[in-house]
Amino acid sequence: MRQYESRLSKAFMVLFALVFAGFFAVPLLWLLTAPFTPKTTLAVEIPANPTLENFRKVFDNSFAIRALFRNNLIIAGGAMLMVSTVATLASYGLSRTRLPGKNILVYVLMLFSSVVGGTAAMVPLFLLAHNLGLIDTHLGVILVMTGGLLPAAIFMMRDFVDSIPRSYEEAAIVCGASPLRIFRDIAFPLIRPGVAVVAIWTFVNAWGAFLIPVVMLRNPKNMPASVALYSFYSEAGTPIHTLVAAYAFLYGIPVLVLYLLVNWRFGFRFFGGIKS
Repeated sequence: MRQYESRLSKAFMVLFALVFAGFFAVPLLWLLTAPFTPKTTLAVEIPANPTLENFRKVFDNSFAIRALFRNNLIIAGGAMLMVSTVATLASYGLSRTRLPGKNILVYVLMLFSSVVGGTAAMVPLFLLAHNLGLIDTHLGVILVMTGGLLPAAIFMMRDFVDSIPRSYEEAAIVCGASPLRIFRDIAFPLIRPGVAVVAIWTFVNAWGAFLIPVVMLRNPKNMPASVALYSFYSEAGTPIHTLVAAYAFLYGIPVLVLYLLVNWRFGFRFFGGIKS
């Protein structure tokens, strides 16, 4: 009887998991089929006569293509580079220095990070960027995003740095290695998977950001793809599903390529330093 109940319970859990996964799979199936359909709706339909005409129309829109392959790469790449670099150095410093209340400091930074990039902070951030002459610049958007993502990135990186045995660094100090060489030759190779985690996380967040760019940027030539997507709407505000689907398909390719590259390099076996 118990064996029968156990099998029934497992079957129920599998059925529940399949239904739950279906809610995520259906939009992905639509994204894979709709761009190649001459006329599409919100239903998932296998195209009888696949076409690339939708992609041709998308590439004819120079505003959207510039936003996707130039502006988005500048914003997401710049934020990824800045957050990864600063978070790595800051987490290493917090982990290796004796600073009273450093744990409280990290949690306070985490608390304020939920405000920096939020709606409530956009007015002071806009005024600060205006006073610094950073309105309508990619640098201004990158700095604001960095301020919002950096505390969480430091929090994640610190776990990787804390897992490095201090005996490695102590042995290097005995051999006369400088602090810079210890970080470069010992600590950094061990925390590279953590840097990859933070880099991907930052890139994905910056790649899909909408609120900060739409507030900080004015010139259409500087707009990212999340804003340029609305150029595929009709004058009445109705989305042209075929073009929106084709543009969204292109929109997701860079993130997918980055995932595959990092997965090929690290296999997503992310871990901190080697345990002693």
